[in-house]
Amino acid sequence: MSLRIVVLLAVLSGVTGSPSVTPRPEADSAFMTVHPNSVPETVEETELSETLDILVEEEADEDVMATGELNPNHYQAQRAAKVVQHYLNTRYGSPYRLLGLHRVYSGNAEDVEDSGRKYQLEISVQEIISNMTEKCSAEVLFPRGGQQRSPQVQASCEELLKINTTAQEEALYQQYKMKPSLFSAQNVPDSYGHIDPDTKPFWHLCIVASSFIMLNESSENTLFNVAQVANITQLATENDQLKFDCHVLLHEMVSQEIIHWKLLFIWSPPEGVKVQQMEQLPHCHHCEKPPNTN
Repeated sequence: MSLRIVVLLAVLSGVTGSPSVTPRPEADSAFMTVHPNSVPETVEETELSETLDILVEEEADEDVMATGELNPNHYQAQRAAKVVQHYLNTRYGSPYRLLGLHRVYSGNAEDVEDSGRKYQLEISVQEIISNMTEKCSAEVLFPRGGQQRSPQVQASCEELLKINTTAQEEALYQQYKMKPSLFSAQNVPDSYGHIDPDTKPFWHLCIVASSFIMLNESSENTLFNVAQVANITQLATENDQLKFDCHVLLHEMVSQEIIHWKLLFIWSPPEGVKVQQMEQLPHCHHCEKPPNTN
Protein backbone atom coordinates (compact mmCIF):
# COMPACT_ATOMS: atom_id res chain seq x y z
CA MET A 1 0.00 0.00 0.00
CA SER A 2 2.90 2.40 0.78
CA LEU A 3 4.14 2.06 -2.81
CA ARG A 4 0.70 2.98 -4.16
CA ILE A 5 0.57 6.15 -2.02
CA VAL A 6 4.09 7.17 -3.12
CA VAL A 7 3.07 6.77 -6.76
CA LEU A 8 -0.07 8.82 -6.16
CA LEU A 9 1.85 11.66 -4.48
CA ALA A 10 4.42 11.63 -7.27
CA VAL A 11 1.69 12.07 -9.84
CA LEU A 12 0.08 14.90 -7.87
CA SER A 13 3.42 16.71 -7.45
CA GLY A 14 3.87 16.76 -11.23
CA VAL A 15 0.65 18.67 -11.83
CA THR A 16 1.12 22.37 -12.60
CA GLY A 17 -1.49 25.07 -12.17
CA SER A 18 -4.76 24.65 -10.32
CA PRO A 19 -5.97 21.06 -10.33
CA SER A 20 -9.43 20.51 -11.81
CA VAL A 21 -11.99 18.97 -9.49
CA THR A 22 -14.48 16.36 -10.70
CA PRO A 23 -17.33 15.94 -8.21
CA ARG A 24 -18.01 12.31 -7.26
CA PRO A 25 -21.54 10.91 -7.26
CA GLU A 26 -23.14 11.32 -3.87
CA ALA A 27 -22.94 8.06 -1.93
CA ASP A 28 -25.87 6.54 -0.14
CA SER A 29 -25.65 7.51 3.53
CA ALA A 30 -26.08 3.89 4.65
CA PHE A 31 -22.78 2.95 2.98
CA MET A 32 -20.64 5.98 3.77
CA THR A 33 -17.36 5.01 5.42
CA VAL A 34 -15.73 8.41 5.83
CA HIS A 35 -14.41 8.91 9.36
CA PRO A 36 -16.68 11.34 11.26
CA ASN A 37 -13.68 13.39 12.44
CA SER A 38 -12.33 13.90 8.93
CA VAL A 39 -13.31 17.44 7.83
CA PRO A 40 -11.12 18.76 4.95
CA GLU A 41 -11.14 22.56 4.75
CA THR A 42 -10.64 23.16 1.02
CA VAL A 43 -11.75 21.64 -2.27
CA GLU A 44 -8.18 20.54 -3.06
CA GLU A 45 -7.84 18.94 0.38
CA THR A 46 -11.17 17.21 -0.13
CA GLU A 47 -10.05 15.65 -3.41
CA LEU A 48 -6.71 14.48 -2.03
CA SER A 49 -8.25 13.26 1.23
CA GLU A 50 -10.96 11.29 -0.56
CA THR A 51 -8.43 9.69 -2.92
CA LEU A 52 -6.19 8.62 -0.04
CA ASP A 53 -9.22 7.42 1.94
CA ILE A 54 -10.15 5.09 -0.93
CA LEU A 55 -6.67 3.53 -0.88
CA VAL A 56 -6.71 3.15 2.89
CA GLU A 57 -10.24 1.74 2.95
CA GLU A 58 -9.31 -0.97 0.45
CA GLU A 59 -7.10 -2.52 3.14
CA ALA A 60 -9.02 -1.36 6.22
CA ASP A 61 -10.36 -3.96 8.60
CA GLU A 62 -14.16 -3.60 8.62
CA ASP A 63 -14.29 -5.21 12.06
CA VAL A 64 -12.89 -1.98 13.58
CA MET A 65 -16.10 -0.20 14.53
CA ALA A 66 -16.86 2.98 16.44
CA THR A 67 -18.05 2.79 20.05
CA GLY A 68 -20.14 5.20 22.07
CA GLU A 69 -22.88 7.34 20.58
CA LEU A 70 -23.50 6.63 16.89
CA ASN A 71 -24.78 8.70 14.01
CA PRO A 72 -28.28 7.17 13.51
CA ASN A 73 -27.90 7.53 9.73
CA HIS A 74 -24.49 5.85 9.69
CA TYR A 75 -24.12 2.28 8.50
CA GLN A 76 -23.36 0.84 11.95
CA ALA A 77 -26.67 1.91 13.46
CA GLN A 78 -28.62 1.13 10.28
CA ARG A 79 -27.26 -2.42 10.00
CA ALA A 80 -27.94 -3.21 13.65
CA ALA A 81 -31.48 -1.80 13.35
CA LYS A 82 -32.15 -3.92 10.26
CA VAL A 83 -31.36 -7.00 12.36
CA VAL A 84 -34.15 -5.95 14.73
CA GLN A 85 -36.54 -5.97 11.74
CA HIS A 86 -35.57 -9.55 10.87
CA TYR A 87 -35.95 -10.62 14.50
CA LEU A 88 -39.43 -9.11 14.84
CA ASN A 89 -40.61 -10.80 11.64
CA THR A 90 -39.38 -14.20 12.82
CA ARG A 91 -41.39 -13.72 16.01
CA TYR A 92 -44.53 -11.96 14.82
CA GLY A 93 -44.63 -11.94 11.00
CA SER A 94 -47.52 -13.46 9.06
CA PRO A 95 -49.24 -13.16 5.67
CA TYR A 96 -51.02 -10.06 7.02
CA ARG A 97 -48.42 -8.67 9.44
CA LEU A 98 -45.06 -7.57 8.03
CA LEU A 99 -42.71 -5.38 10.05
CA GLY A 100 -40.14 -3.03 8.56
CA LEU A 101 -37.55 -0.59 9.89
CA HIS A 102 -38.94 2.94 9.58
CA ARG A 103 -36.32 5.15 11.24
CA VAL A 104 -33.32 5.05 13.57
CA TYR A 105 -33.46 7.85 16.17
CA SER A 106 -30.34 7.05 18.18
CA GLY A 107 -27.77 4.33 18.70
CA ASN A 108 -24.97 3.45 21.08
CA ALA A 109 -22.32 0.74 20.66
CA GLU A 110 -20.06 -0.84 23.26
CA ASP A 111 -17.59 -3.69 23.40
CA VAL A 112 -18.69 -6.38 25.84
CA GLU A 113 -15.71 -8.35 27.13
CA ASP A 114 -15.67 -11.99 25.98
CA SER A 115 -19.10 -11.59 24.39
CA GLY A 116 -19.07 -9.25 21.41
CA ARG A 117 -20.43 -5.82 20.54
CA LYS A 118 -23.72 -4.57 21.90
CA TYR A 119 -25.91 -1.95 20.23
CA GLN A 120 -28.64 -0.07 22.09
CA LEU A 121 -31.09 1.52 19.68
CA GLU A 122 -34.11 3.79 19.64
CA ILE A 123 -36.00 3.07 16.42
CA SER A 124 -39.44 3.19 14.89
CA VAL A 125 -40.95 0.11 13.25
CA GLN A 126 -43.68 0.18 10.64
CA GLU A 127 -46.29 -2.49 10.05
CA ILE A 128 -46.21 -2.40 6.25
CA ILE A 129 -49.77 -3.55 5.51
CA SER A 130 -51.67 -1.31 7.94
CA ASN A 131 -49.06 1.48 7.70
CA MET A 132 -48.98 1.81 11.51
CA THR A 133 -45.72 2.96 13.10
CA GLU A 134 -44.43 2.56 16.66
CA LYS A 135 -41.30 3.77 18.43
CA CYS A 136 -39.38 0.91 20.08
CA SER A 137 -36.24 0.31 22.11
CA ALA A 138 -33.99 -2.56 21.06
CA GLU A 139 -30.70 -4.21 21.95
CA VAL A 140 -28.55 -6.21 19.53
CA LEU A 141 -25.49 -8.23 20.52
CA PHE A 142 -23.20 -9.42 17.72
CA PRO A 143 -21.24 -12.38 19.16
CA ARG A 144 -17.47 -12.26 18.96
CA GLY A 145 -15.54 -15.03 17.20
CA GLY A 146 -14.56 -16.25 13.77
CA GLN A 147 -17.57 -18.51 13.27
CA GLN A 148 -20.80 -16.85 12.13
CA ARG A 149 -23.39 -16.89 14.90
CA SER A 150 -26.81 -15.33 14.97
CA PRO A 151 -27.07 -11.94 16.71
CA GLN A 152 -28.94 -11.87 20.00
CA VAL A 153 -31.83 -9.42 19.93
CA GLN A 154 -34.18 -7.99 22.53
CA ALA A 155 -37.01 -5.76 21.30
CA SER A 156 -40.63 -5.08 22.03
CA CYS A 157 -43.19 -3.23 19.92
CA GLU A 158 -46.40 -3.99 21.79
CA GLU A 159 -48.75 -1.63 19.98
CA LEU A 160 -48.02 -3.16 16.56
CA LEU A 161 -48.77 -6.60 17.93
CA LYS A 162 -52.28 -5.50 18.86
CA ILE A 163 -53.21 -5.33 15.16
CA ASN A 164 -55.79 -8.11 14.79
CA THR A 165 -55.19 -10.22 11.69
CA THR A 166 -56.84 -13.41 12.94
CA ALA A 167 -59.85 -13.32 10.61
CA GLN A 168 -57.76 -12.69 7.48
CA GLU A 169 -55.25 -15.39 8.38
CA GLU A 170 -57.92 -17.94 9.18
CA ALA A 171 -59.72 -17.25 5.88
CA LEU A 172 -56.47 -17.67 3.91
CA TYR A 173 -55.62 -20.84 5.79
CA GLN A 174 -59.02 -22.43 5.19
CA GLN A 175 -59.01 -21.44 1.52
CA TYR A 176 -55.70 -23.14 0.77
CA LYS A 177 -56.16 -26.02 3.19
CA MET A 178 -59.37 -27.10 1.40
CA LYS A 179 -58.42 -26.08 -2.15
CA PRO A 180 -57.99 -29.12 -4.43
CA SER A 181 -55.15 -27.54 -6.43
CA LEU A 182 -51.94 -26.52 -4.67
CA PHE A 183 -50.68 -22.93 -4.90
CA SER A 184 -47.57 -22.04 -6.90
CA ALA A 185 -46.03 -18.82 -8.22
CA GLN A 186 -42.82 -17.72 -9.92
CA ASN A 187 -40.82 -14.49 -10.10
CA VAL A 188 -42.49 -12.50 -7.33
CA PRO A 189 -42.33 -9.58 -7.95
CA ASP A 190 -41.97 -9.76 -11.72
CA SER A 191 -39.49 -7.71 -13.77
CA TYR A 192 -41.84 -4.71 -13.57
CA GLY A 193 -42.17 -4.92 -9.78
CA HIS A 194 -45.76 -6.19 -10.00
CA ILE A 195 -47.27 -8.66 -7.52
CA ASP A 196 -50.69 -10.19 -8.14
CA PRO A 197 -53.04 -9.39 -5.21
CA ASP A 198 -53.76 -13.10 -4.63
CA THR A 199 -50.02 -13.75 -4.39
CA LYS A 200 -49.21 -10.97 -1.93
CA PRO A 201 -49.92 -12.99 1.26
CA PHE A 202 -47.48 -15.64 0.03
CA TRP A 203 -44.88 -12.96 -0.81
CA HIS A 204 -45.23 -11.80 2.79
CA LEU A 205 -44.90 -15.40 4.04
CA CYS A 206 -41.67 -15.81 2.06
CA ILE A 207 -40.26 -12.60 3.54
CA VAL A 208 -41.10 -13.84 7.04
CA ALA A 209 -39.49 -17.23 6.34
CA SER A 210 -36.45 -15.51 4.77
CA SER A 211 -36.09 -13.40 7.92
CA PHE A 212 -34.87 -16.54 9.71
CA ILE A 213 -31.99 -16.73 7.19
CA MET A 214 -31.28 -13.00 7.26
CA LEU A 215 -31.21 -12.96 11.06
CA ASN A 216 -28.94 -15.99 11.21
CA GLU A 217 -26.53 -14.64 8.57
CA SER A 218 -26.40 -11.02 9.78
CA SER A 219 -23.26 -9.43 11.19
CA GLU A 220 -21.96 -5.90 11.63
CA ASN A 221 -20.74 -6.09 8.02
CA THR A 222 -23.98 -7.13 6.29
CA LEU A 223 -27.32 -5.62 5.29
CA PHE A 224 -29.91 -8.05 3.91
CA ASN A 225 -33.09 -7.53 1.95
CA VAL A 226 -35.38 -9.90 -0.01
CA ALA A 227 -34.95 -9.18 -3.72
CA GLN A 228 -37.32 -11.73 -5.25
CA VAL A 229 -39.05 -15.05 -4.75
CA ALA A 230 -37.94 -17.14 -7.73
CA ASN A 231 -40.64 -19.69 -6.98
CA ILE A 232 -42.92 -20.85 -4.20
CA THR A 233 -44.85 -24.13 -4.26
CA GLN A 234 -47.40 -25.43 -1.80
CA LEU A 235 -46.75 -29.04 -0.85
CA ALA A 236 -49.31 -31.67 0.08
CA THR A 237 -49.48 -32.42 3.80
CA GLU A 238 -51.71 -34.44 6.09
CA ASN A 239 -51.29 -32.35 9.20
CA ASP A 240 -52.80 -29.00 10.14
CA GLN A 241 -50.00 -26.89 8.65
CA LEU A 242 -49.67 -25.42 5.16
CA LYS A 243 -46.29 -26.44 3.78
CA PHE A 244 -44.22 -24.57 1.19
CA ASP A 245 -41.05 -25.06 -0.81
CA CYS A 246 -39.51 -21.71 -1.67
CA HIS A 247 -36.52 -20.39 -3.62
CA VAL A 248 -35.62 -16.83 -2.58
CA LEU A 249 -33.05 -14.32 -3.80
CA LEU A 250 -31.50 -12.25 -1.02
CA HIS A 251 -29.73 -8.97 -1.75
CA GLU A 252 -26.69 -8.47 0.50
CA MET A 253 -26.43 -4.72 0.05
CA VAL A 254 -22.88 -4.19 1.35
CA SER A 255 -21.23 -6.62 -1.07
CA GLN A 256 -24.03 -6.16 -3.67
CA GLU A 257 -24.31 -9.95 -3.95
CA ILE A 258 -27.53 -11.73 -4.88
CA ILE A 259 -27.59 -14.93 -2.81
CA HIS A 260 -29.93 -17.84 -3.59
CA TRP A 261 -31.52 -19.84 -0.78
CA LYS A 262 -33.93 -22.76 -0.72
CA LEU A 263 -36.44 -22.89 2.11
CA LEU A 264 -38.89 -25.47 3.38
CA PHE A 265 -41.36 -23.96 5.83
CA ILE A 266 -44.79 -24.49 7.35
CA TRP A 267 -47.45 -22.03 8.46
CA SER A 268 -50.77 -21.98 10.30
CA PRO A 269 -52.52 -19.07 12.09
CA PRO A 270 -51.99 -20.38 15.65
CA GLU A 271 -48.41 -21.59 15.14
CA GLY A 272 -47.01 -18.97 12.77
CA VAL A 273 -44.10 -19.61 10.38
CA LYS A 274 -41.64 -22.38 11.20
CA VAL A 275 -38.65 -23.02 8.93
CA GLN A 276 -37.84 -26.71 8.65
CA GLN A 277 -34.92 -26.57 6.21
CA MET A 278 -32.76 -23.84 4.67
CA GLU A 279 -29.97 -24.35 2.17
CA GLN A 280 -27.77 -21.84 0.38
CA LEU A 281 -27.65 -22.62 -3.34
CA PRO A 282 -24.64 -22.25 -5.66
CA HIS A 283 -24.22 -18.87 -7.31
CA CYS A 284 -26.23 -18.66 -10.52
CA HIS A 285 -24.22 -16.89 -13.26
CA HIS A 286 -26.89 -17.08 -15.98
CA CYS A 287 -29.93 -16.11 -13.87
CA GLU A 288 -31.92 -13.03 -14.79
CA LYS A 289 -31.21 -10.06 -12.50
CA PRO A 290 -34.10 -9.54 -10.03
CA PRO A 291 -35.99 -6.25 -9.77
CA ASN A 292 -34.25 -3.39 -7.97
CA THR A 293 -34.91 -3.41 -4.20
CA ASN A 294 -34.17 -0.82 -1.55
